[in-house]
Amino acid sequence: MEPELPEHVARNRLAWDEMAAGYVSNGERSWATDEITWGVWGVPESDLNALPDELDGRDVIELGCGTAYFSAWLARRGARPVGIDNSPKQLETARRLQAQHGLEFPLLLGNAEEVPYPDASFDLAISEYGAAIWADPYRWIPEAARLLRPGGELVFLGNGVFWTLTVPDNDGEGPTSDRLLRPYFDMYRFEWPGEQGVEFHLGYGDMIRLLRGSGFEVLDLIEVRPPEGATTSDELWDLEWSRTWPSEEIWRARRR
Repeated sequence: MEPELPEHVARNRLAWDEMAAGYVSNGERSWATDEITWGVWGVPESDLNALPDELDGRDVIELGCGTAYFSAWLARRGARPVGIDNSPKQLETARRLQAQHGLEFPLLLGNAEEVPYPDASFDLAISEYGAAIWADPYRWIPEAARLLRPGGELVFLGNGVFWTLTVPDNDGEGPTSDRLLRPYFDMYRFEWPGEQGVEFHLGYGDMIRLLRGSGFEVLDLIEVRPPEGATTSDELWDLEWSRTWPSEEIWRARRR
């Protein structure tokens, strides 16, 4: 029997089970391609170079895998992924797509803040959104450090800090603007009006201190700039804005 979930984890499970149907088509499209891309703008990994050069034979944990397309991309490059996600509905889609594409790897229902694997089980921990914004960073980042072997890497993508501070409170109010709508200092837990889920976003200094305090060396912060002509279906994302300020960012860190 699964233990009682922390309040934000339980809320996010309910929210993502409700949202899961809206992410099926994206999962299907992503599973059907071999190209690794990042974020809502689909920027190719070949342009960003966020992942380690060598993936073949690496043990990988995807923290908040959703429909597990990223794990599928890594498996096709010889990695041995494990996906964990908080939403049973998301994992239903992931398992169906595994069967459809004949690509099997472990998929676990669970909380990325408490992963049922021993210390030093993995060479790479990754999150494209997932735990990167839906789990408490003061719990999931130390947990990622526990799971990684010395020299292992943590790579995660989330919303850019500028985007988080300028996006409207409610869907339908339009995309981000050039005005700050909320404070930078003390940013941490975000509960958007009308939304059930709980997000977490840290400022740059807090994130660096957390990573270093958890046993990581910060390798890079990639501020993602979509190419000209990039498109996304989400009305909260504006291309001109995202080519002026980073709407998404990728952190890379190495376990000491």
